[in-house]
Amino acid sequence: MFWNLKWKRAKGSHPECGSHRDDGSIHAESASALLATPRRAKLIEHIWQRTSLSRKQFNQLYLEPIQRYAELVQHLPASENHHHAYPGGMLDHGLEIVAYALKMRQLYLLPLGTSSETQAAQTEAWTAAVAYAALLHDIGKIAVDVQVNLASGKRWYPWQGPITGAYRFRYAKGRDYKLHNAAAGLLYNQVLPPAVMEWLSQFPDLWASLIYVLAGQHEHAGILGELVVQADQASVAQELGGNPERAISAPRNSLQRQLMEGLRFLVLDQLKLNQPEASDGWLTQDALWLVSKTVADKLRAHLLSQGTEGIPSSNSTLFNVLQDHGIILANAEDKAIWKATVNSGSWQMTLTFLKVSPALIWDSKERPTSYTGTVTPETDAPEQPEGAVQPFQRLAPEKVPFAVELPPPQAPVVDDVDMLLNMLGMEEIAHESNDLADQRTPDCLWAPVKDESVNAVGPPVNPILPLSKNVYDDKLGVRFTDWLRDGIINHKIIINDAKAKIHTVAGTAFMVTPEIFHRYAQEHPQLQAIAKTENTHDWRLVQRAFEKQGIHLKRNDGLNIWTCEVNGPRKTRTVKGYLLKDPLFLFTERPYDNPYLKLIDS
Repeated sequence: MFWNLKWKRAKGSHPECGSHRDDGSIHAESASALLATPRRAKLIEHIWQRTSLSRKQFNQLYLEPIQRYAELVQHLPASENHHHAYPGGMLDHGLEIVAYALKMRQLYLLPLGTSSETQAAQTEAWTAAVAYAALLHDIGKIAVDVQVNLASGKRWYPWQGPITGAYRFRYAKGRDYKLHNAAAGLLYNQVLPPAVMEWLSQFPDLWASLIYVLAGQHEHAGILGELVVQADQASVAQELGGNPERAISAPRNSLQRQLMEGLRFLVLDQLKLNQPEASDGWLTQDALWLVSKTVADKLRAHLLSQGTEGIPSSNSTLFNVLQDHGIILANAEDKAIWKATVNSGSWQMTLTFLKVSPALIWDSKERPTSYTGTVTPETDAPEQPEGAVQPFQRLAPEKVPFAVELPPPQAPVVDDVDMLLNMLGMEEIAHESNDLADQRTPDCLWAPVKDESVNAVGPPVNPILPLSKNVYDDKLGVRFTDWLRDGIINHKIIINDAKAKIHTVAGTAFMVTPEIFHRYAQEHPQLQAIAKTENTHDWRLVQRAFEKQGIHLKRNDGLNIWTCEVNGPRKTRTVKGYLLKDPLFLFTERPYDNPYLKLIDS
């Protein structure tokens, strides 16, 4: 028996929909035909650029498994009513998360915590494992979520091999939505050639992590599990964040909705619009133009003050998040930043902007009067820099299966796939060593603070604090501790969580440095102006002001920074920070110690 299909999108509305027959069924296609669409071809090219392999070796290690995967999933969607819920969505989603995962993999030297020799010997194996884990993470869906019938009326099962001929499908009613995680083990030998599996199994830690990922047990898979989860989230967010209407209708606790409401709050209550010169933005007939750096800094500060987590500290990353959630409009090059000239009679200035649909902020009755001057965008939008990444460590040719001569590492290619979404903290500010805080490095040795925004120019942020060399001595330390106490009491600053910046250990409070000072500086962007006059960093001002209060304990050797050991289910790491003399500086009563932390300094 065949089923009538109710497509999420109209037939032919998506470029990867495939060939529909007159009777409504779909005809199975070869891997080469499935992968020949412009977008999929570009994703595969992007994946190759992330591997530093020759074409021949890439085809054997990556393209062959991708082709096997394509023949299995055909034109099936990735979900029934959620992300990539259109014919061909499963294949698109698989390619996207491989591309995202390999991009993030470049930030790590794997396996973590081993010698450079071990990392050099295993780098290609770990890169391939990241790609395979990403590609196969949802493949169990075609075994337990979807029922496929062939033209003969016989049901198709994926372990029988690729679909041939015409087919129809439907989603199983009453299915277990978590079962597909465990079902991947039924199918990954349909995608990975035996030689590849034998190669990967030579590395016990890698092999164990890969098996955990494919079983859906990401919490046991270490860095491999983290990369797959983050890449999956990036692909889903990019597909769902297509337009402002989705932002308005998004769940209230979603990041998309919080970004939209935060921007609306700033425009209605905080920003100056349509001023002749010192303005935060200008409203024209067709768009709201907001000065990029000013708005990014204020939006981040507002959201952090509301207790919102996961806000990127890098402005360029935040711009991409806003774009990918459909909150700002992209320029002709599909980038977030616009360059435009504001003209008001005798005055004009060229600035970098975020472009917002006015309908996102006001309804037709509330919209204010448009700017009487002009805002003229330039034809060529400024390039957005890609976050700095560490190059691959290449494996010696004799260590790689199917050995061929490896070319020099390829430079990462900046393309539209790269810039779709960078919401995963890949451009976070590199934290200086905590040892520097104890060595009291003179200010003159610090390089001037660089502007993180993308070619951002415009009116300087008017600092709330006076520009005094002693401002952080007199007031900033007290303001910081008051902010910290208020944030803990009102649950805007979490404690004793995996990503928390405040923990309880040894009967007192432990403040992770420099992260807790970064957090305060991000909520108070006016400190940037003060930091520039002091030729230092804004978070460093906060750290010094805190130290001058004398409310922290020093170690026996006279240094300020303590080390704690954090014991997780599979690994142990260390964090550095300050210990308070009295926990009641922050807490209303003496807290219990975090059982996962142990103070290891004397």
